[in-house]
Amino acid sequence: MSGPQCCSNPPTLNPNSGGGHVEEIGGLKSYVTGSPNSKSAILLVSDIFGYEAPNLRKLADKVAAAGFYVVVPDFFYGDPFAPENSERPVMVWIKDHGADKGFEDVKPVVDALKSKGISAIGAAGFCWGAQVVVQLANTGLIQAAVLLHPSFVSVDDIKGVKAPIAVLGAEMDQISPPSLLKQFEDALNAKPEVDSYVKIFPKVAHGWTVRYDVNDEAAVKPADEAHADLLAWFAKYVK
Repeated sequence: MSGPQCCSNPPTLNPNSGGGHVEEIGGLKSYVTGSPNSKSAILLVSDIFGYEAPNLRKLADKVAAAGFYVVVPDFFYGDPFAPENSERPVMVWIKDHGADKGFEDVKPVVDALKSKGISAIGAAGFCWGAQVVVQLANTGLIQAAVLLHPSFVSVDDIKGVKAPIAVLGAEMDQISPPSLLKQFEDALNAKPEVDSYVKIFPKVAHGWTVRYDVNDEAAVKPADEAHADLLAWFAKYVK
């Protein structure tokens, strides 16, 4: 995640955005939305801008409206990447917020959801969050995974996947380009026991599913299409 695309179109963070609320789950402050009586939960693992991004919370509300209990943890402990801080560029910031630590932090969240009576869990990871989710998909801790414009994910990571997985990528992505996604697809096709698909969205760039201008119809349309694909995948496997 060293390229400029991971930092482009930063959202204006808003701790009061969304129709849900913030509570602590598994030791992490989390944006929570949806019915607490649902037996199916979806974890959304953010990009480097964190859990207060309004578009991400709006997507969480959309997933909740489909019947899921949705949790968006703050893996950065109140310290999301701040592009205006020239003294702490992303490659410095990332040293304090590696995806491996995110994976360790997500395990208590999964345990907490199960203790609430949740019987099925799906997880979607955006950019930075994709590495956390692919590790979850390699452990059997979740029932389904979606990676959206992933960063840091390798072909070896994909080879280890045990849960049904969908990979949504961008045609104009320098971080996870179509050539890499084709390798993901080949690796997944070699695992017929794991349902999967890889989809490349034309004319969009890295981050298009959560870092788009809500007033730009041309940007909203492919984001909505990706959100619909995410929802369809979880409706199929998280129940």
